Amino acid sequence: MAAIPPDHYLSLSRLDSLLGTSKGVYDTSTLAAHDFDVDNRTGFMPPQAPPSRLPADWEPWEIVLDGAIAEGLQLGDKPGITQVEMNQSELWRARVRELPVLEVSGLIRSETDLRRAHLVLAWTMHFYIHSLPPDVPVLVPAPITIPLFQICTQLQLPPVLTYSDTVLYNWTLKTASEQPTPALDNLLSQTLFTGTNDEQVFYLTSARMELRGVEALELMRSTMDEAFVGDDLAMRRIATFLARMAAVIDDLTALLATVRDGCDPTTFYTAIRPWFRGADSDPAKRSWAFEGLAADAYPAELSGPSAGQSSLIHALDVFLGVDAFSHAAALTGGSGASKTSAFLARMQLYMPRHHRNFLTQLAGNPRPLRALVANGDPALRDAYNAAVQALKRFRDHHIAIVTSYIIQPARRVASAKAVEAEAEGPLKGTGGTELAQFLKAVRDRTAAAVIES
Repeated sequence: MAAIPPDHYLSLSRLDSLLGTSKGVYDTSTLAAHDFDVDNRTGFMPPQAPPSRLPADWEPWEIVLDGAIAEGLQLGDKPGITQVEMNQSELWRARVRELPVLEVSGLIRSETDLRRAHLVLAWTMHFYIHSLPPDVPVLVPAPITIPLFQICTQLQLPPVLTYSDTVLYNWTLKTASEQPTPALDNLLSQTLFTGTNDEQVFYLTSARMELRGVEALELMRSTMDEAFVGDDLAMRRIATFLARMAAVIDDLTALLATVRDGCDPTTFYTAIRPWFRGADSDPAKRSWAFEGLAADAYPAELSGPSAGQSSLIHALDVFLGVDAFSHAAALTGGSGASKTSAFLARMQLYMPRHHRNFLTQLAGNPRPLRALVANGDPALRDAYNAAVQALKRFRDHHIAIVTSYIIQPARRVASAKAVEAEAEGPLKGTGGTELAQFLKAVRDRTAAAVIES
């Protein structure tokens, strides 16, 4: 098959260049919700449940995704996978290869349909890749590749599963409700790899945090409004807003902890997380190839969905000036700070484009909070520090969660492999070492953002 034209695919370098031009940034002076797809009731999540089905013309995509779920496809590198399971996976992949290459131009009229199409094709692609035996090269077939890359060009998203595909646009209501804001206990994820309650709990934990974070976004807006006034009364109001911000962040920490109530760490690490892997974390070090594209037309480095792609958490960093503080640390030396900032910046490329623009606008605030606090009175400084310390507590707890759900299981797996191979010592580069170092660096740069008296 001939390679498709360059304007029909997206590379991360192209995406990066789009973000760096005036075309990629809205020229607005306020954080207007309609400009940035941020709802005053649901924040970065859509105000209504996303569509659960594409229009009829694209039903073949929905059918193959339904098949993967209904047939319970297994990970290709699952220990003890049976020949029957392997055959079942291959029969499903054959159906994917036999799909027609559907035209996507009709989807472009609807942002919600484009999002749904990205979700369906990205989930299908991950089912396809990760059900392959680990010794089989990865070649994503053209019926998935070509429309996915065309859709990615429209959405300015990479061709891989993202946080928005698993959390922001992957929910519905358990029961119909007339309430303007979805209740935290009335949510249900639409699509799962494993069909387990553990996976459901994992996604819904993040969704509930996004909804609780709506108040934080409103406090940001109110603070910025008062900062423009700038008088003593405005400063007192900002101190009150920051005290409330600390309480909201503590609520986010409490919600994060609820993942332990229904998601088992071993189940998550061995059965759920492997489906998320991107090209940059393929355990067999395979490159991902995309049929219908020239070999140099697609990015080699693709990361799967991650909480690091949550616009809410990035917004807290930017608003409190933790982001700027980290950038300053990187400029004054310290490769660790530089790598941390680079990774967080790369994660923004996986966010919906309107949300990236929101963060850009927030970062461009001409009256940044941190500078305001540095020149303010002790009460304002104390309120700001309380919010920063709450964010640090959030990151402490996040480290504990990641330790339980990724680092410790990874070490157990590495230890077992070392024993099987009669290795002389633990395997290097395993056990989540780099992840632990990264999270601690982010936590430490948050703690260092406290303004001393």
